Amino acid sequence: MTHPGLAPNGARPNRKFKHVIAIAAFAAVAACSSDPIVPDLDGPFPPGVDHSKPAQDGVVVGHRLMAASEYELAIEAFTRAALEQGMTPEILSGLGSANLGLGRLGQAESLLRRTVVEAPDWPTAWNNLGVVLMERGKTAEAEQIFRKAYALDNGESDSIRDNLRLALAKSENPDNTGGQNNEYKLVQRGDSDFLIRKTP
Repeated sequence: MTHPGLAPNGARPNRKFKHVIAIAAFAAVAACSSDPIVPDLDGPFPPGVDHSKPAQDGVVVGHRLMAASEYELAIEAFTRAALEQGMTPEILSGLGSANLGLGRLGQAESLLRRTVVEAPDWPTAWNNLGVVLMERGKTAEAEQIFRKAYALDNGESDSIRDNLRLALAKSENPDNTGGQNNEYKLVQRGDSDFLIRKTP
């Protein structure tokens, strides 16, 4: 008589064989179930990425990175947005402002001058160009630029008004350079503003 734990030849069954039978039995039971397996959304693990949702707008991401002083990352975000949307005035302005934050004043001025050509009635672009000109020591031109931004804005933006006031004070007393750096405010989408802080 064969022992119940032994194969017909008297040998014990292979462990791998046992595992294969167990897996096959589990698969058969799962296949018989008519209810789909639903993930536990309240479980300890976060849900996976939903690839069906559209990616975040690169311009929005760029503005958020600018406000966080992450200028290199902002340039990457604006550049990705440009590949999808083209070089819009808002993207040009964002790239110019990010370059200003990195101390690349020549590139910033060039980009912001292109912006005001593309959007001559946009006070934000004129304001941000004025900030670059002040950083480059072009105080007289910057003052005129701020005046234009202020007029286009109808005096509604505190940031543009403050920048004009600082430029006028600088024009009246050009030798007074103390405390002027990093005080000029860039304006971004939604008229929110932030101080530009150049990297060393």
